[in-house]
Amino acid sequence: MSANPIIHKSPAASCHNCTYGAQVLNDGTTRFRLWAPSAERVELVIDELAFPMKRDAEGNHTLLVEVDPDTRYAYRIGERQVPDPASRAQPGGVLGASMVVDPRDYVWKCNDWSGMPWHHAAICEVHVGAMGGFDNVSLALPRLAACGYTAIELMPVNSFQGDRNWGYDGVLPYAPDASYGSIGSLKAMVDEAHRLGMAVILDVVYNHFGPVGNELANYAPEFFNADAHTPWGAAIDFRRPQVARYFIDNALMWINEYRIDGLRLDAVHAIQPKAFLEELGAAIRRICLPRGREVWLVLENEHNSASLLRGDYNAQWNDDIHNVLHVLLTGEHEGYYADFAGHPTQDLAKALSEGFIFQGQHDRRGISRGEPSQDLPPTAFVLFLQNHDQIGNRPLGERLTCLANAADLRAATVLAALCPMIPLFFMGEEWGCRTPFYYFTDYDGELAQKVRDGRRAEFAHFSGFTDPQRREQIPDPNALDTYAASIPRVEDSMLAMEWKRWFAGLLQLRKRYLVDRLGKCCALGCEVLGDKAVYARWRLSDGHHWEIALNLSDRDVSLPRDSATRVLWIEPQDAMDALDRGVLAAHTAVVMERELEGERLLA
Repeated sequence: MSANPIIHKSPAASCHNCTYGAQVLNDGTTRFRLWAPSAERVELVIDELAFPMKRDAEGNHTLLVEVDPDTRYAYRIGERQVPDPASRAQPGGVLGASMVVDPRDYVWKCNDWSGMPWHHAAICEVHVGAMGGFDNVSLALPRLAACGYTAIELMPVNSFQGDRNWGYDGVLPYAPDASYGSIGSLKAMVDEAHRLGMAVILDVVYNHFGPVGNELANYAPEFFNADAHTPWGAAIDFRRPQVARYFIDNALMWINEYRIDGLRLDAVHAIQPKAFLEELGAAIRRICLPRGREVWLVLENEHNSASLLRGDYNAQWNDDIHNVLHVLLTGEHEGYYADFAGHPTQDLAKALSEGFIFQGQHDRRGISRGEPSQDLPPTAFVLFLQNHDQIGNRPLGERLTCLANAADLRAATVLAALCPMIPLFFMGEEWGCRTPFYYFTDYDGELAQKVRDGRRAEFAHFSGFTDPQRREQIPDPNALDTYAASIPRVEDSMLAMEWKRWFAGLLQLRKRYLVDRLGKCCALGCEVLGDKAVYARWRLSDGHHWEIALNLSDRDVSLPRDSATRVLWIEPQDAMDALDRGVLAAHTAVVMERELEGERLLA
């Protein structure tokens, strides 16, 4: 082990002092620390040399040494040699050696960025691998910004087994996967986004680990709660302070070292106790807010815990409103869509006026789900028509462009883009992409067969896949062709270019007329006009009313309109004549602003 060379660090570089892992210190030494309470002896292994670590009473094993950045290392516990669970880099994959990283090595260029208010967000969710890696995402950012997006959301980027994965099978949450590019290329991508005035959200998975490469259960079984089970096995035991610290440090690392602007926490309904989420939110807010930074915290939560959205969390992905819109657009009613097939128009009206549909009532499984949410602002909910889950968890990965009536899809897209809720779109929606997005992994052997069989068995009860031969047509998640077919194909057709111009116009209108007046926005209710037709209203911060009428049916409905209301957008444009007659035509969306008496509308 050689002494650290003198490195001139960027004065604007930032470093979070993580409790665990290989932490480069200011004096040039590196502190290695691993929590392995069941192990009496742990050795740090570098270049086949083993160095005993010092154990404390809590089971932390620590060693302070001088090593160069990029040094490869592992831990030896008994006969087992394992990677660092807090590894910052895994250049050889999750089963290989970990690498020492000095977070201060990257020289940031955009040092005046402090984020943007949450209500300014218009989000594009992307899969970094399908986009070609961090460098190619950087190249795509100007195009995404031109479409009107103000933020991109990265599906999980932490290390996983193999060369391709959705990201939700990651096992080393501190290490960006090497297949996507270097740490420097990820930071450069964030830098470029900030230069363009775009925020970056990162999807993080704190509720489970993937099936390959997670060694924690072998030497730190205390990391898990054997009495609590999840779909992925024993639950992570967040009651233990060392476990909570491990994940809190990870969140702070992304925010401070990578300058990530927000985190979307996957499936937090699988995290118990809920007190950990409160602890995590408070830790982030206490550290970030004094620096003047805007940091966004967003949840995915089947429990619809509205109470979390009154604290440190900005918003939740609103699966309820997606599900009911999907039923209205496609007529599908199997699986979880069954919960929304009974009264979809009324449910849509409830979602637009109150946020959640499920606010404590029982779902199809007899489970009481949700909390009252009508007091929350619309910006506490992320509205989407599609995302990675809702496309990729279909047997054949179809997008709505292949499932819904084109006129209805455009009308629903108007709602998604111009509703006071926060809009999110999946990569390619901005040009009407028709490329499927499948579930994909890169496993082999017995695990690959289990994933393949499990994927097909998951849909055995769906009407279109009761036939085993039909299920065989579901793409194999491990096949390279499945991944290749999921890469969005940018189309240069006239239709795609027209869709892109139309989509950009929606987000431009949102930016011009809506986002600056969302600060104290509140819902004023939503009226059912007829089957598949609703009329929603909100009060903006300046007191004016924002109104959206949507008709996804085949029949015209009545919609009286007075002179105080100005139409800002109507889809399709030829529906304006009917609206002037007090009729909302079939397959139409209209966005209006109602002027307060004696006040002038914004120009």
